[in-house]
Amino acid sequence: MDNRAEVSAFLKSRRAKITPEQAGMPVYGQRRVPGLRRGEVAMLAGMSVEYYTRMERGNLTGVSDSVLDALAQALRLDDTERDHLYALARTANTSAARARRRPKKATVRPSVLRIIEGLHDQPAYVRNNRMDILAANQLARALHSEVFELEPVNTCRFVFLDPRATRMYPDWERVAREGVGVLRVEVAKTPYDRELSNLIGELSTRSDVFRTMWGAHDVHVFTEGTKRFHHPAVGVMELVHESLALPGDEGLSITVYSADPGTLAADALKLLASWAASQNRDAAASEADTEH
Repeated sequence: MDNRAEVSAFLKSRRAKITPEQAGMPVYGQRRVPGLRRGEVAMLAGMSVEYYTRMERGNLTGVSDSVLDALAQALRLDDTERDHLYALARTANTSAARARRRPKKATVRPSVLRIIEGLHDQPAYVRNNRMDILAANQLARALHSEVFELEPVNTCRFVFLDPRATRMYPDWERVAREGVGVLRVEVAKTPYDRELSNLIGELSTRSDVFRTMWGAHDVHVFTEGTKRFHHPAVGVMELVHESLALPGDEGLSITVYSADPGTLAADALKLLASWAASQNRDAAASEADTEH
């Protein structure tokens, strides 16, 4: 299928990030382009300028793994960027009919629901490749209480379109860039996902910041790290998160937040659990009053 524009923009953006000094190349005279020239990338990758130019124009059809590896090394791609380049190449070599197959509707298996619901002292949820939260335990709902006011529950839509996001995430810009990077990775993997395309189109139309970040062509994959939250009932807490792909459920992953025992964050999670329990009791009491 034709993903040339995506390939071209990605390679140009990576080339522009590397200076000749970083690549160990001599610099002569005044340079008119940021980063490396095409010929310099070609030399570093051990290929002709014509062949690299063909790739940077977006044509990855028939490019071998060894060539992709050489290009990734020349452009100093990290593991996520390298995987993204390979995904772009796979898409370029996939027939349009095969690529257009509608993805299966994601459903969360009962056994997975039992896993996240059994984590009583750790916020845990299941998300899809569009950053929709499909299932969450009580503590995760409490942690993301404002996000769950949206329908569908989508963290990227909340980050870019809800003014409360900058308060909820003290490190808002990092959270925003990582979310954009995740969507960029998924576009390379599933270019015909209509719902994903609709989400990106909506965010690009409604958020100037998203549109700018999207144009940077940076990529990101959630594995592990830390994230700070500001909760209206608990205050600021810094939590560790782990994201695990669900084998057999393509595009789905579990994210679990935790805190080291004896830390302020651990105390904040206990307070959050108490707050969530009281909210549920109040809701149940209100519902009972309504029925009577």
